Amino acid sequence: MSIFVIADLHLSCASDHPMDIFGSRWKGYTERLCKNWRAIVSDRDSVIIPGDVSWAMMLHEAKADFELLESLPGTKYLGKGNHDFWWETATKMTRFFDENHLGSLRLLYNNAYVIEDHIICGTRGWFLEEGQQQTVGEVDYAKIVNREVMRLKLSLDAAMALRKGEHADKEILVFLHFPPVWNGFECREILELLNEYGIRRCYHGHIHGVYNAPATRQLGDLTLHMISSDFLDFCPLIIK
Repeated sequence: MSIFVIADLHLSCASDHPMDIFGSRWKGYTERLCKNWRAIVSDRDSVIIPGDVSWAMMLHEAKADFELLESLPGTKYLGKGNHDFWWETATKMTRFFDENHLGSLRLLYNNAYVIEDHIICGTRGWFLEEGQQQTVGEVDYAKIVNREVMRLKLSLDAAMALRKGEHADKEILVFLHFPPVWNGFECREILELLNEYGIRRCYHGHIHGVYNAPATRQLGDLTLHMISSDFLDFCPLIIK
């Protein structure tokens, strides 16, 4: 069994949602993604998808996108992104997966899983400072950051609980949608939490159209991995 990761699939099987705003690399991206996925991922593998899974606005509208994922090899672990407006409570989503025979889909949200030699956990995270946001009305940014930090802590605590006993030697990997550090921005609260729990590898998506950026960045003992789908040229990245 192998673990793969790829964020920002931006699937839109049930609607025509052009991706031209992100650049020409997105032309025919769904077909290329499926071709690359089937070439390297087997049914016994796991694929983590940290957010922006589907453009659907409602859970039932995402069914066609989920069915496409179901048709691809491997077990898929879905995280939440800023465009996942279809996202409901974990109970509702799990029931939807069960009712529609989407047996290979799992939620990565306030929880953790043991996969081979690793324990995976994560949350959406937060991106950009208050002055860089373009929003309507009043937004409590401190509240949003605190909420995401709390969700990450829940996931990390679940991972630490799994690490007891026979899983004590397994590395904890963190998967975020937003980068905790990017282009001068730093979400200090999330970085402090990652450091507190001794995390050494963190994977994030969200960033598009920046193809000359380094695939990894080092912050002390923490390595950040960029895994946006267009950055990976729509080919899931194996975690070694």
